Amino acid sequence: MTAVADRPTAAAPAPTSAPAGRRKKVTTGRRVLHVFLIVVALVWLFPVLWALYNSFRDYAYTSTHGYASFGGFTLRNFTNAWNQGDFARHFLNSAIVTIPAVVATLVLSSMVAFVVARFNFTFNLALLGMFTAANLLPPQALLIPIYRLFRSIQVPFWVSSSGTLLDSFWGLILINTAFQTGFCAFVLSNYMKTIPMELYEAADVDGASVLRQWWQLTLPLCRPPLAALATLLVTWIYNEFFWATVLLQSGDKFPITSSLNNLRGQFFTDYNLLSAGSVLVALPTLIVFFALQKQFVSGLTLGTTKG
Repeated sequence: MTAVADRPTAAAPAPTSAPAGRRKKVTTGRRVLHVFLIVVALVWLFPVLWALYNSFRDYAYTSTHGYASFGGFTLRNFTNAWNQGDFARHFLNSAIVTIPAVVATLVLSSMVAFVVARFNFTFNLALLGMFTAANLLPPQALLIPIYRLFRSIQVPFWVSSSGTLLDSFWGLILINTAFQTGFCAFVLSNYMKTIPMELYEAADVDGASVLRQWWQLTLPLCRPPLAALATLLVTWIYNEFFWATVLLQSGDKFPITSSLNNLRGQFFTDYNLLSAGSVLVALPTLIVFFALQKQFVSGLTLGTTKG
């Protein structure tokens, strides 16, 4: 056997490091960015935190010592706002409008998006553009035509006491569903186009109908965007007040956003009471957001890691 002489192995090249000046520049830029984001976050949070702080303070104390003082804490503002604004009735009104409108919007928009993304036909993009175009028109431009249309549509009196869609929860549900369906269909169609067609081909081989493919195959895969859209829809429809003032005529049917107007006095306004009412009004949307926070964030970040 011949001995093989050991050959000196070449040392691995040392990793090249970026110049010190470049590293310092990147670090400085990142710090400036962090400081900027912190300042923007504080500026945005200041009105919210200020309203929350004043909601726990007595008006008599703040009128004497000023709003910049510390003290006078009480919980009476929340009970007074609840009773004076008739929040129980108006919370129920908002739930009657918001829940069916959100469900109807997600169902209809997912159907439109499924057809646009799954099938290829002549008016494919034109159909999606027609649904999306409704979001480009300002609601004020359609106020008079929609008001006259709803006034002329006759419905049974068990649907509306006025005999028309005016002063009816159904009319408010329909208008909110119509205006939100286009945006949701646009978002869902872009996501459904990323679903592999092989899944639908396998479903066709197994004999699944189109309706079954939409319900049992597509909707479970679209859970993140549906959760994200549900969070946005609850916020938009829950806080919507323009169409409520136009289509509703009875004060006892107005949504929760109208309750804040009941907290304003004729000669002066107790801003501590108004702050407490605003906190109560914002609680449902906050609960929905934190309940769907994980799905909401995942729905917003879909496709960001695809290269």
